[in-house]
Amino acid sequence: MLIRYKKTFEKIAMGLLSFMPEERDIKKLQETMKLYETADEWQLYLWKEEEDIVGAIGAKMIADEVEIQHISVNPSYRQEGIGKKMLKALKDTHSDKRIVPNPATATFFYKCEAEEDPA
Repeated sequence: MLIRYKKTFEKIAMGLLSFMPEERDIKKLQETMKLYETADEWQLYLWKEEEDIVGAIGAKMIADEVEIQHISVNPSYRQEGIGKKMLKALKDTHSDKRIVPNPATATFFYKCEAEEDPA
């Protein structure tokens, strides 16, 4: 289930985002978290499986687009389709907008798109 980030989930969210290569530096990670907490156009969502938060997906709202900035799944839960579920839920949440990846999320995004819509 996709839920909106709240400050009470900060440590969990930071842990999940730290799996993204560009967020490994703590100062960069703290700057990213500040954006998600203060900038209206930056939105962070967490993925909850039963009682555990196991994934995070963050996006920047740009006019009629939602640009995916981060997508991360706890390594213990990888290969279970959680990343795909998060993308689908984000698309459903923002069905009035076009969902696009940034360079860091493009490979995973297009892999999911190809699996979803085989030609």
